[in-house]
Amino acid sequence: MSNELPTASKVQWFAVHTLSGKEGKVKQYIEKFKRVEELDDFITEVLLPTEVVSEVKRGKKMSTVRKLMPGYVFVQMRLYDDEGKILNKPWYFVRETTGVIGFVGGDRPVPLLESDIAEIRDRMEAASGKEVPKVQYEVGEEVKITDGPFLNLTGRIDEIDPTRGKLKVSVSIFGRFTPVELEYWQVERATS
Repeated sequence: MSNELPTASKVQWFAVHTLSGKEGKVKQYIEKFKRVEELDDFITEVLLPTEVVSEVKRGKKMSTVRKLMPGYVFVQMRLYDDEGKILNKPWYFVRETTGVIGFVGGDRPVPLLESDIAEIRDRMEAASGKEVPKVQYEVGEEVKITDGPFLNLTGRIDEIDPTRGKLKVSVSIFGRFTPVELEYWQVERATS
């Protein structure tokens, strides 16, 4: 086996600090140009942890992608040679990417633990397929209903079911409090 090819022990994860809002562009650039720059043997993966977030804007439910760790991307790469010296080609390629501030750890970045990356992947997996509300609610909080048959009524949150994305809200209908099950996006905080 040639010394040019990375081995499992040499390919490590590094956190790269980026300008706010440029994480996606940095990820795309590295993935696109690593082949052009002949760095496939050095850079194996770029990770940008995200989740889907829902909110209501102007009466419509909107879903957006939110970064779990804004300002950072994670690059699995071979950065050090057998003597522990930084390999210039991948080092400068990542550092000089538009939007990159630098490696976390400065001029001598410390690789992340595999358990750190596993934890990030677990968070992404947990968020996959689920929409997380942009606003977190608490039991006892007053909310205004923004959608459905109880539109414009105000109620108090009795229960929160985060796994299903549902709230149980007590609403006063004809002078009686009635529990109503609603989705997160169907309510907003009541303004006093």
